[in-house]
Amino acid sequence: MSIAQQIVNKLRAAITAAVEKAQQEGLLPQAEMPAFTIEIPADRSHGDLASNAAMVSARAFRNAPRKIAEIITQHLDLTGTMLSRSEIAGPGFMNFFYDSSFYAAVLNDIREQGEAYGRSDYGSGKRVLVEFVSANPTGPMHVGNARGGALGDSLAAVLEAAGYNVSREFYINDAGNQIEKFATSLEIRYLQMYKEGYELPEDAYHGQDIIDHAAAFAEKYGDKYADAPSEERRKALVDYALPLNIAGLERDLLKYRIKYDRWFRESTLHNSGAVRNIVSLLTEKGYTYEQEGAVWFRASDFGADKDFVLVRSNGLPTYVVPDIAYHYDKLVTRNFDIAIDVLGADHHGYVPRLKAALTALGVDASRLDVVLMQMVFLVKDGERVKLSKRSGKAITLVTLLDEIPIDAARYFFNLREANTPLEFDLDLAIDQSSQNPVYYVQYAHARICNILKTLEAEGITPRVCTAEELSLLTASEEIDLINKLACLPEEIVSAAKDYDPSRITRYVYEVATLFHKFYNACRVKNEDLSLMQARLSLCLAARTVIANILSLFKITAPTSM
Repeated sequence: MSIAQQIVNKLRAAITAAVEKAQQEGLLPQAEMPAFTIEIPADRSHGDLASNAAMVSARAFRNAPRKIAEIITQHLDLTGTMLSRSEIAGPGFMNFFYDSSFYAAVLNDIREQGEAYGRSDYGSGKRVLVEFVSANPTGPMHVGNARGGALGDSLAAVLEAAGYNVSREFYINDAGNQIEKFATSLEIRYLQMYKEGYELPEDAYHGQDIIDHAAAFAEKYGDKYADAPSEERRKALVDYALPLNIAGLERDLLKYRIKYDRWFRESTLHNSGAVRNIVSLLTEKGYTYEQEGAVWFRASDFGADKDFVLVRSNGLPTYVVPDIAYHYDKLVTRNFDIAIDVLGADHHGYVPRLKAALTALGVDASRLDVVLMQMVFLVKDGERVKLSKRSGKAITLVTLLDEIPIDAARYFFNLREANTPLEFDLDLAIDQSSQNPVYYVQYAHARICNILKTLEAEGITPRVCTAEELSLLTASEEIDLINKLACLPEEIVSAAKDYDPSRITRYVYEVATLFHKFYNACRVKNEDLSLMQARLSLCLAARTVIANILSLFKITAPTSM
């Protein structure tokens, strides 16, 4: 538990004890005290912590909030809380101020924990499966997958830091309509090499990768399959090209610093009978009906807007059935406590259907959480870059990573909440100035390393400071920076609760900003050796926090720039 959270807990206990003491003395009525909050105020000049305890107690204690606050304050014992005093503001808000021991404790805590600082046991080891990207293996990944990759991988890392037991998974759609379309595209491109009169359908895959696969297949097998039965030819083409595409996905994602714990194939659900079993289970429970030869699920009975087809009149399951089977496998067969899907915003109508089916199957659908991700717009020279997926001219993940640093990609794709459209400025991503947020953060880390290196060249090395030495850090720039560093554990927990890694990119940018302000206002090297060592301790703490966050997001922390 962080120092800041310990203080909040102690203050809560102190306020509760003060109320109980006042009740014993008859100054407050014997009524149950309502739940109250303790939080960091927006304006720290009003206090380091603020509580609405008196405000929410007005009805229970039948008194004016300010009067209640005065009674609580009179009975408040702040001994051992690292709080020096309290004030009453306005109609009855209670504000509290840290004493110097708090700032020393934060710096010592960061020094002692090092790489572990910011981590907690909030998640209590609950098993969480994060599924993200899961791009169709029929072609290269695009910029939407690039955002999903950075978002999903960073979310998994944040959850791990918050104490969850996290697994990362990629779902390979190696069955169904997209594979049939893949086969058609390959077949036509292959036949075009040997025969005339074959046109690629409008809804087929038109990318250069299909042409390349067909050419490589022809180079290996020649015209062996030109006159073979279509089913045999299509299978041979898919068996050749699909493994190459899947290997390419894994290779490209590793380049993006993403390593999955498992690659789960949709085909295993078909081969094992899990897909058929879902329809059987829903039918046995009485939640299906037949109409015009198709099998329908009574989804509207479980919160969905309308019923939907499970099995078409031709006997083939719809795309949603293997998805239901897959999530049933996650939450029942493998028994993860929570399953998180990172999906494109176009899946918003799909989620209620999936949850309705899980509910009908007896699964607590609240264990499935879906992060819906809005679109990415690439910007270059101030203009949006036009993309055309059908023509095959879409910018792929690999193309993007050839244009910009991986550090910038992983940071920029986490600049905004997932539910917000993102404009990715390609020029800014390679700009080496303070306008580039990832460069700005990395520069703060490098600047600290340079300070330490310069002083070490002069024979000055950091050492462990006494509490008295650390109490010399009284400048507003020093206090503001320490207060921000103290927040990291709670920031990570909040990001985990909200499934929002962008909260941490904003936080580390603020840390960098406050460090630069501190550096410009407070000279680290000075004649007061105790103050110099205290400021070196602050530099080391800031470096640790920045490095820990960059490491969390798999972004490099340079020692020089």
